Amino acid sequence: MMKMMKMMVVLVLSGLLCVSADVLHEDLFINGCSDSDGEEMYTLDGEEVWYADFINKRGVEPQPSFIDHMTCTGCYENAVANQQICRANLKNSRIGMKDLPVKHDAPSSPIVYTKEDVELREKNTLICYVTGFYRAPVSFYWTKNGENVTEGSSTNIPYPNKDGSFNQFSRLEFIPQLGDIYSCTVKHLALDRPLTRIWDVEKTQPSVGPAVFCGLGLTVGLLGVAAGTFFLIKGNECS
Repeated sequence: MMKMMKMMVVLVLSGLLCVSADVLHEDLFINGCSDSDGEEMYTLDGEEVWYADFINKRGVEPQPSFIDHMTCTGCYENAVANQQICRANLKNSRIGMKDLPVKHDAPSSPIVYTKEDVELREKNTLICYVTGFYRAPVSFYWTKNGENVTEGSSTNIPYPNKDGSFNQFSRLEFIPQLGDIYSCTVKHLALDRPLTRIWDVEKTQPSVGPAVFCGLGLTVGLLGVAAGTFFLIKGNECS
């Protein structure tokens, strides 16, 4: 009987330990390919740690300067080899499944915002973000006052969401000038027509909030002084 009770206690404690266990960090390795494109990426807690740039034939470590930099020696060469394996597996899968079923999910409407608060004639960055699309990638196109812009633009590789879709963003370095109009256009296989978001440079007006509150506070203060004086006089009359 005592032995059975000890076994039950152990089982209960084991269950408690399993329930209370939390995931401290989450890392992710992504390797994918198509006939014309490929991707390999390492992430930690939702942030890119390393990815392969197959266009420029190098590994990229997009980490901020204020952290201890992580390196991945030999990762690019390994990524190239993985792409060859991936394409061979893709070819065999197509043969076995009589080609793969095509599924496309359209991206969300683009969101355009600036990296920093807008100051006229001060260098800044426009960011265009979309999410929820499958398959990857999407294509980004920037314009300034109706003219196509490529200089100063860059696009990250697609990042997976937990539901299997992707998100992606593009950047455009620019100097805000009053009256300039920018646009970000996104194209994807699931879209009947491209999605475009307009962003224009407007003059920032000083906020009227502080003036209103100061004026209101002054008015209330004067009313309080007047009321106090009135009751003081009435009190003296009564006495």
